[in-house]
Amino acid sequence: MEETKESKYIQQHLANERTFLAWVRTSIAVIGIGVLASTLHFNNVQRVNKFADSIAISLSLFSLVTGLTILVYSTLNYFQVRKRINQQTYSSSRSLIYLITAVIFLIFILLLIYLFVILI
Repeated sequence: MEETKESKYIQQHLANERTFLAWVRTSIAVIGIGVLASTLHFNNVQRVNKFADSIAISLSLFSLVTGLTILVYSTLNYFQVRKRINQQTYSSSRSLIYLITAVIFLIFILLLIYLFVILI
């Protein structure tokens, strides 16, 4: 049986797949935060004011767009890393980690602002 280029790097490809699946789970969790925020606001809380309504809607939309962006980017990144593993030119990306951390931080800031507005 002839060894292919991919079979030389099985462990790296499996790690790449696990990383992809972790990003998919992150994407689902971020989308879930938005769904949770809008569901809690519009089902359990009487409309406090227009500002709280707009924050809840903004949080939901921002979470949805962020989650879908993470999903698309992680898919593209998976294939890019796969190619780089086979070419032995892989290097890790710091910018992705910084970007995702900043975006998730913004989502939690929106959530805190929303909770502050509801509680006051």
